[in-house]
This record gives sequence, structure tokens and C-alpha cells, in this order.
Amino acid sequence: MPQRNLVTWSSMISVYTQDGTSEGALTLFREYRKTCNESSNEYVLASVFRSCTQMGSVENGMCLHSFVIKVGSDQNAYVGTCLIDFYSKTGDVESARMVFDGMKLKNVVTWTVILTGFTKSGRGDFSLDLFRNMLETDVVPDKYVISSVLVACSMLEFLEGGKQVHAYVLRSGGDVDVSLSNVIMDFYVKCGDVKAGRNVFHQIVVKDLISWTTIISGYMQGGFDLEAMKLLTDMNRLGWKPDGFACTSVLTSCGSAGALDQGREIHAYTVKTDLDSDEYVRNSLIDLYSKCDSLIDAERVFHDLENGNVVSYNAMIEGYSRQGHLYKALDIFNKMRLNSIIPSLLTFVSLLGLSSSQIALGMCSQLHSLMIKFGFCFDIFGGSALIDVYSKCSFVKDARLLFEEISDKDIGVWNSMLFGYTSQSKNEEALRLYLELQHRRQRPNEFTFLAMLMASSNLACLLHGLQFHNQAIKLGLDSGPFVTNALVDMYAKCGSIEAARKIFNSIVHKDIVCWNSIISMYAQHGGAQKALEIFEEMKNAGMHPNYVSFVGVLSACAHMGLVDEGFHYFESMPKFGIEPGIEHYTCMVSLLGRAGKLYEAKAFIEKVPIQPAAIVWKSFLSACQVAGNVELAEHAAEMAISIDPKDSGSYTLLSNLFASKSMWIDVKKVREKMEKNGVVKETGCSWIELNNKVHLFFSRDTTHQDADLIYTLIGYLIKHMKGISYEADTAS
Repeated sequence: MPQRNLVTWSSMISVYTQDGTSEGALTLFREYRKTCNESSNEYVLASVFRSCTQMGSVENGMCLHSFVIKVGSDQNAYVGTCLIDFYSKTGDVESARMVFDGMKLKNVVTWTVILTGFTKSGRGDFSLDLFRNMLETDVVPDKYVISSVLVACSMLEFLEGGKQVHAYVLRSGGDVDVSLSNVIMDFYVKCGDVKAGRNVFHQIVVKDLISWTTIISGYMQGGFDLEAMKLLTDMNRLGWKPDGFACTSVLTSCGSAGALDQGREIHAYTVKTDLDSDEYVRNSLIDLYSKCDSLIDAERVFHDLENGNVVSYNAMIEGYSRQGHLYKALDIFNKMRLNSIIPSLLTFVSLLGLSSSQIALGMCSQLHSLMIKFGFCFDIFGGSALIDVYSKCSFVKDARLLFEEISDKDIGVWNSMLFGYTSQSKNEEALRLYLELQHRRQRPNEFTFLAMLMASSNLACLLHGLQFHNQAIKLGLDSGPFVTNALVDMYAKCGSIEAARKIFNSIVHKDIVCWNSIISMYAQHGGAQKALEIFEEMKNAGMHPNYVSFVGVLSACAHMGLVDEGFHYFESMPKFGIEPGIEHYTCMVSLLGRAGKLYEAKAFIEKVPIQPAAIVWKSFLSACQVAGNVELAEHAAEMAISIDPKDSGSYTLLSNLFASKSMWIDVKKVREKMEKNGVVKETGCSWIELNNKVHLFFSRDTTHQDADLIYTLIGYLIKHMKGISYEADTAS
């Protein structure tokens, strides 16, 4: 046999790698190192790195990395690029970045690999930073770099950034082929600019199937159903027959857009063309019907499957979870396990969504145990879902313990914990955790600021809100819809009316959340007439009011005593497809009560078609207390307590009324009833912010460090009030 040399070794290792026999390639490389004195060349090392990548073998790859450094090949552009690709595809993008930063010579392929790695790992913001750095070098981006950057912009819904990239492509005058045009079009439709996507589509001279599928899906997601179906007809007329991939893509878009009728038309087409037997098409059909809450259709497609897979089972579980069908979802999960189908992370995320709304710690713990068994517990997505569900079930301490156990936390995990604290009114804990986030040098995203602005709103702490607003501006995260809406809400709840209105006016595309925030602000801060004007302005702008909109409007009417206008808005709700709920009935009772129409309010409650909640009767009770009507107040309290016997508010309101009438025997009876029922009045609490610190004060608190000074000052104020003949209401 001829003597083996570096070329023959390199060729054989390359053959094994290309054939997918990665273990064989590694074995051959070990043999080569033992028997051949020649140093490895870049092609040998590149092939072995590709084998490690195929196998997902982190340990072998890291050993090879050490060998590369030892033999001095780490600065070779070809080897370094393969090394970056290895780390990126095995999920270690930080190590990929370290290798990239250490390379002196980088070519366009090197830039492409690192950009693609960050984009595919969900770190689009890092991809954009890298692209900016690339533009400062002599390396000219090719279509693969541009495609990766546009995908990152799509992920971040960064429309302006993507437009700038598109403009760069046009300025550079390079050849824009159909594949790059498809990526540009996909970017526009995913960022909601369907018109721009359509313009790109029309500019493509020779369209392919992906071109048609992308624009049709974009129309579906944008709510342009008729235009989408027309394009589908044009596509067929021009001889383009949607294949299984195209149908899957369009069905997915129909599901995301809630376009059930259009999805059914695509379903009919797949039946006629025998594409409905395709596994991916079947799964997309189940997903479509589940997302459109047509579970009977989803069940029909699911049961027709001969061999369902994890995707089809997940689609059914997700559909049942969305509709709150706990036992049906669990039944599908049990069948999944009986059929030896290994659940995925999405399986558990869907079930955890159910457990937070319907069952508490027992189900959370069981799912947690199964996630540990299947290795999902400390995955960042699985961990985030568990933190979320423990928080929603009010087990925030358990959520925090899990948070601490996740070693490699991404910003999503931090955000889950921050939202967990804010959802349970532990806003100070959220602030402390944010400081820890900053100390760890973790870059916040728009959802981080959403959580922190919510915490600032809950605390009515304008100073913190301003600080978070300024930080969002510095990071360029102040213009997204989530943050802008949160800013309007924060400034509104902190009483900064002008700032809230300024942010509101700056938003070009206002969504319903934005309109509702500004309506509620005026309703709660003495601008009820302005709230009604904005409500009409919103309707004139083509925005349909929703459930929350009418809560704000009815609240405004109640504050102004506009009984006739309140009933007008209340009775108009069905025209917008909205069925009145507890909040609306409570507002109407408050409206009548504030206007002194107590008997009309009582009659209104008795005609409510649903079982009134305790809050409705408490609203009536409050009105009776103000009016001093003991008879109606006793009836309201009796009804409220029968619905929620553990709520101290009803007892307190009635007791205060009796005290104001000097009915001390009745006051004593109420107190005795509270004690008998085990009802404890929540300790009164107030707070003030001074010198960047929130000071809490509790009723009858003697543990405060300045308690003596506080009570001395209170005594002085009481003495002063008596001196000017002011008598405080001490009934409560």
C-alpha cells in the first residue's frame, strides 16, 4: 500500500465527515496523530471540527480547541471560522464570540458564521451590534450576512433597523437575487409592514414558491385575508401549485392570524391534492384549529392520524390549555406517554399555563418533577415557565429558589422572576432584583423595562419610573409598543398627566392598550370629561373599544355623576360584541350610588344576569355609608359577606357607618362577628419616597426607628387641628 501522507489522511477524514460518520472521523484523527509526524493542516482540523459539530460533542470539540491553540492554528481564518461554527451550533455563543474576538484575520465567512450563530440562538441584538462593527472594517457583507441581519431584525421586530439594512443593500448596487429578496420581504411582513413586503414581492422578476408563500403568509398575519386568498388564486392560475411546505406555512399564518375560514379553504385544497396525508400538513391543521379555538375540528384531524408525533400532541395540549380544558389536556398528555412519545419542552410549558389558572402547587410540583426527569427543569425556557407558574400560584419563594438554581440565566429568566414579583405586588423585591441584574451586567430588554415600569406604577413611584424611562432611552428600547404603553400607564398612575399625554401623543400607531391607559388616567385624575372625549376620538380613529375601554368610560361617568351618559355607554356595549362583566356592573352601581340613587342601585344589582361578586355589593355598601342609609347598608353588607365572608372590607364599612351614627352596640356586634369568622382586618399602610428610599408606615406601628418622633409630631398635628376647630373622622 502506498505511504500515507497528510493529503490522504485529510481526504479520508473529510470523507467520513461528509458521509455523516462523525465518530469514524474522530477515530481516524486520533490514529493520524499517533502515527503521522506531520502537523495537521487546516483542512484536517476543519473536518474534525465539523464532525464534533455534527455529533454535538462539546467535550471533543473543546479538546480539539486546546490542540489547535497548542499547534498555533487558532489564528487561521478557516480553522477559526469552523471553531466559531462549532461553538455556535452547540449553544455556546459566548465561547464563539471569544474565539471571534481573538482572531486577527476575519473574512466574510467568519462574519457570516458568528452573525448567524447569535441570530439562531435568539440574540438578535448582539447580531446587530456585530453588523455595525463589520461595517467599520474592510470586509464587504454578502447576501448571507445581510440575510442573517434581517432575520435578527425580524426577531426583534426592529422595523427601522431592517429598513436601514435594506437601504444599504440598494445603495451598494449588488445583485439582489430571489433568495435575498424573499428574506427582505419576510422581514417586512413579520414586522407588520405588509405594504413594503408587497412592494418587494412585485419587484422580484422571477418569483419562486417561497416568494409566493412568504407574501401570502404575510397577508394572513396582517389580517388581509381577502388579498391573501386572491394571491393564492393568482398563484394557482400562474401554474404555481403549493406543496406541503407552502401549505404548512400558510396554515401556520392562518392560525396565528385567527383566520379560521381561510384555513378551512386551505384544508379543502390539501384534501383535493392529497397533501392532507403529509405529516407536517396534518400537524399544521391541528395547530390551526387549536389556535382558532375550533377544538372539534382539531380533534377530528388528530384522531385521523395513524401515528401522531410530539408536534401533533403538543398542538392538542396547547389548544385545550388555551380553552382551559384541564382534564382533556391531561388526558392527551397521558396518552402521549402511553404511546411512548417523549414530551418536549413545549408540552410542559402548555400544561404549566393550565396549572397557574386552575390548580395550584400540587400540579406545579408534579410537572416540575417530570421536567427534572426529562431534563427540562434547568433549561432557560422551562425554568422561566416554572418560575412564572409558581409566581402566579402565589408561591414566589419557590419561584425564587428555582431562579437561583438556574446557573446560566438569560434575560428571559430574569424577566420571569421580575414579573413574578410585580404580579404578586412584591414591587420592592423586583427593584432589588433589577439592581442585581445590573451588577451581573445582564443587558435588559423591552420586557425588563415593562416589568420595572409596572413596579414603578404599582408603587406610584415617579422617580423610579423616570430612571427606568431614561435607561430605556439610552438602550434604544423606549419606542416599542410594550414600553410606550407601560410609560403612559406609569406616568398616569404617578399623577404626571402631562408626561403621560406627551408619550401618548408621540405614539404613531396607537393600539387599544394605549388608548385605554389614557382614558383610565383622565377618569381617575379628575378629567372625566376628557376621558369621554378621548373615547370618542378613539372610535373615530377606527379603533374598536374593548372590555377595558368601557371600564374606563363608565368609571369616568361615575366620577362626574353622568347617569344618563353612563347608561348610554353601558347599553351600547353589545353593539361592539362585549358582554358586561363584574367591573362594568360595579361601575354602574357606583354611578347610581354617587348620584344618591340608592334604591335604583339596589334594583340594578338585583337585575344583573350573572351572580354579582362581593365587590358589587361593597360598592353599593360604600354608597350607603356615604349617604348614611343604615337599612340598605345592612342588606348590602349581608350580601357581600355571604359571598366573601373572609373579606374584612365589608365588615369595616358597616362598622364605620354604625360608629358615625354612635350605634356602638352594633359596632361591637360587627367586631364579634369578624372574630367569630376568623376575619382579620389588614393593617393600614402608607408610604412616602424621600432621598431615593421608600419609607413604609403601618397603623399602630411601634417598631419604626423614628416611632417616637412620628407619634410626637402626630400629637402636635392633632392638637393644632383641635385649635382650629377641625374634627377628624375617627370612626374607622
